[in-house]
Amino acid sequence: MFPQLFAIFAFATCGGYSGQMRVSVDCINKSDSNLSIAINFAYPFRLNQVEFDVPMCEGRRQERLYLIGDFSSSAEFFVTIAVFSFLYSLLATVVYIFFQNKYRENNRGPLIDFIVTVVFSFMWLVSSSAWAKGLSDVKAATDPDEVVLLVSACKVQTNKCSSLYGPRWSGLNTSVVFGYLNFVLWAGNIWFVFKETGWHKGGAARYPASSLEKQTTAFNQQVYNQGSFDQSGATFTGTGDFAQSEYSQVGNYSSSGPISYTNQ
Repeated sequence: MFPQLFAIFAFATCGGYSGQMRVSVDCINKSDSNLSIAINFAYPFRLNQVEFDVPMCEGRRQERLYLIGDFSSSAEFFVTIAVFSFLYSLLATVVYIFFQNKYRENNRGPLIDFIVTVVFSFMWLVSSSAWAKGLSDVKAATDPDEVVLLVSACKVQTNKCSSLYGPRWSGLNTSVVFGYLNFVLWAGNIWFVFKETGWHKGGAARYPASSLEKQTTAFNQQVYNQGSFDQSGATFTGTGDFAQSEYSQVGNYSSSGPISYTNQ
């Protein structure tokens, strides 16, 4: 559940963003001034396609300007990873709930799940870092004080240019935070997925077997030593009995002999 929610927050805060800033150009001729120039931009932050008109302070003439920079690659990469991770985590949840037996039927399912989890963990780290750098560049390119410098009329000292307010970055800052939270979540999930693979189960089964084998060997050796001692004692006792029995028989034979001869 958490991977889906975090992925939704990540691509919603980034992909649904739109910002605005306002600057003013106060010409020496007040009729040529424009004291509220709105500049709007949004995802995917192709700022070089964002246009706005400003007065030139030369009659009614205006010039069309564009912001600087194209930061769509890092933003779209970040959103793409968020969307695909959401779809995969949703699919994995369905498999865990409704197809648990097939998932555990062989090692292929857990193995694929483990590899995909590792890949998404790495991609979340890369995309979040790339988007954090891209966001820093977007903030610099949309700084109202820097945008004012693009206006030709603002280079004339008799004209006064100023920034009214800049964009709000709370939503995009949140997207970066959720990006790194997704990385932590997916990286932490690697261990739990690894436990389902045959690699972990094979190792877990192998070590107890070795321990049991050592215990069995030690027990057999102990039993063997005790049996050997008992057999030796029994052999000695049997030998003694045999000697005593043989001696008794010889004595009986000798004593019966003279009686036989006397009778004759």
